[in-house]
Amino acid sequence: MSAVGTPTRRLEGRDKVVGATRYTADLDVGGLLHVQLVLSHLASARIRSIETSAARSVPGVVDVVVAGDLPEQDVAGPDQPLATQRVFYAGQPVAAVIATSEAAAHDGAAAVEVDLEETDAVADAVAAMQDSSPVVLDVQEEADEGDASMHGAAAGNESEPVERPRNVSAVASAKRGDAGAAMAASGVTVKATYSVAAVHHTAMEPHVSTVRPEPGGGLTVWSPTQGPFALRDELAEKLDIPAHKIRVVPMPVGGGFGGKVSLLEGLLALLAIRGNRPLRLVLTRRQVFAFAKGAPAARFEIEIGAKKDGTLTALRAKFSYDNGASAGWHGGISSAFLAGTYRWPAVDITGYEVSTNKTPVDAYRAPGAPQTYFALESAMDELAQKLDIDPIELRLRNAVREGDIDGQGAKWPRVAFIECLEEARNHPLYTAPLGAGEAVGIAAGSWGGARTPSAAGCRVEPDGTLSILIGTPDVSGATTGLAMIAADAFGYPVEKVRIETGETGVAPYGAVAAGSQTTYSLGGAVHEAAVEARRQLLEIATEQLEAAPEDLEIVDGRVAVRGVPERFVEITELVTLSTQFMGTFRPVQASGRSAVQTASPQFTVHIARVKADPETGAFALTGYAAIQDVGRAINPPEVEGQVHGGVAQSVGRALGEQLVYDAEGQLKTGSLLDYEVPTVDQLPGIDVRMIEVPSPVGPLGAKGVGEPPAVPGAAAVANAVSRATGVRVRDLPIDRSRLVIPS
Repeated sequence: MSAVGTPTRRLEGRDKVVGATRYTADLDVGGLLHVQLVLSHLASARIRSIETSAARSVPGVVDVVVAGDLPEQDVAGPDQPLATQRVFYAGQPVAAVIATSEAAAHDGAAAVEVDLEETDAVADAVAAMQDSSPVVLDVQEEADEGDASMHGAAAGNESEPVERPRNVSAVASAKRGDAGAAMAASGVTVKATYSVAAVHHTAMEPHVSTVRPEPGGGLTVWSPTQGPFALRDELAEKLDIPAHKIRVVPMPVGGGFGGKVSLLEGLLALLAIRGNRPLRLVLTRRQVFAFAKGAPAARFEIEIGAKKDGTLTALRAKFSYDNGASAGWHGGISSAFLAGTYRWPAVDITGYEVSTNKTPVDAYRAPGAPQTYFALESAMDELAQKLDIDPIELRLRNAVREGDIDGQGAKWPRVAFIECLEEARNHPLYTAPLGAGEAVGIAAGSWGGARTPSAAGCRVEPDGTLSILIGTPDVSGATTGLAMIAADAFGYPVEKVRIETGETGVAPYGAVAAGSQTTYSLGGAVHEAAVEARRQLLEIATEQLEAAPEDLEIVDGRVAVRGVPERFVEITELVTLSTQFMGTFRPVQASGRSAVQTASPQFTVHIARVKADPETGAFALTGYAAIQDVGRAINPPEVEGQVHGGVAQSVGRALGEQLVYDAEGQLKTGSLLDYEVPTVDQLPGIDVRMIEVPSPVGPLGAKGVGEPPAVPGAAAVANAVSRATGVRVRDLPIDRSRLVIPS
């Protein structure tokens, strides 16, 4: 019986449930000291002085470090390990206190006196683009192509030179046909502005890392990073240390969602080298909100045109991302989604990456897609209402298919957008009669998917278990799926397969666990390694059983002659033969490599059913369904779990999640008392329907799964609420006070 496709419990699940999993904060490292950061309380200021004498006198404090105590770093001001001459956002680290205990480090940090001269700040992206706005960054950064490519997209795709307003680091644009003429000839148009608030990952585990200097100038780093090799290479470059001297030990990730590739490790490494002592830094929840990089706010001006029969004619869009004190890189992703989801004869799109005096932003599950699809799918819903066409029917008439032009000018491969829409149209949640105050909203979304060359190792242990060594951490149960792939390839039950994520000094190269690529990039390498290990094992058994490899099979821990079960040899015996002193057989030690050449885009459609009270503006989600193309579901329950998590995060953007800043750049929702993560009573049961259109290049037909479910939920909820109340929702999160219909 094939393991792939059979519901299987997570291999590491029991340890997490019983509390046996050891996270980074649980490690006991000899001689460990603790670090606490002093963060700027102003969003834009010059540093007059930092007084550390009082902090140094706090019992247990070993050292207080400011920027001048560390080697100079060739990075932009907001990216300095500690602020040098000025600060660019409230929450930027300005000093670090090192102490013998966490409590002493906190006490020392509270005693540091920072004298700042406040300067003009701008906390709104639209205002930042005005000529009268203060300049946010001393030197204008360029968008980071590395962050964008990690998620399968370009940082910017400027089709032709576009004038950059003030504080704009990059422009993304796309043009096809004459959008102006096509819009003018349209029978129906919709023009509106949509906004999406900034949000945060709010992972259960706060950011934490431990760094220990090693003899000879090396470092060992324990971190819940999503990308051990990416972190190693980043540290090697920043510290000018050979990569092989930096050992990154990937620890269990207590929630990542794109926010835990690197954050603390560079500063911690500099501090550890300075003091020649192992150090640990754990952020408080307030520090996570203030310092760790969340997802950007965005504003979209959308205009779409169509013929009266619902055939789309043109799209015009202008959008901006509020990247805080960073360059940002989401614009190219948004431009591609806007231009490539539907069959637009003409498009004219311009997007700006804007810097403001707020915490820098970074990747958060499907970066750029939730913002883009909220605007696009809301506009499509408004168009459907204006045309009096069923919203799914409107999408079916215009959805892209294989061979259509995508948002970057290439042709779409085989995609399952139509299948997802048809499944949604027949779903009971969509077809059931509506009661008073009830409505159904739908929204579509997609994700291109990243891919990175990866490798895996495989050997058979003395007890007969199959051991797979990889270099990519498990952040979503992916290792169970990889074990299932290995089990099928080797001919074993999955219970006899063990997946181990190794440190960078010994593990095969592995992709970053981001961009929905872990199984997609690594699955082929695991499969190849297991197949090769099987071949090596059967090679030894061939001599023992005097039978050709093709006549052998693996059954119940034995290698037997096919059709003659009494002729067998135990696998444990074969391993012994290949590892014994003065033995003649080579050890079973296999490797596999993978380099998937093309992406396998994924589409999804969500259905939200709500019941609203127009007198109070209150509404509740009463039903939810998510239909998604998964290629081939390696482990169906885990795929379903991924969809559940993505829906919760996507819907959270509609229900109340937001990072709210005042005009001075001060964060007003910097705790879990103020930041509204959706609670269990706000989320109904989620019906997941998997569409399996196998990828021609993914391992066993699999596609990425993690990103798509986080994309269309906010739009689906907003469309449902708009239809239930008669008040169009164009801003996230939904302001219930605006839903009240005057009597």
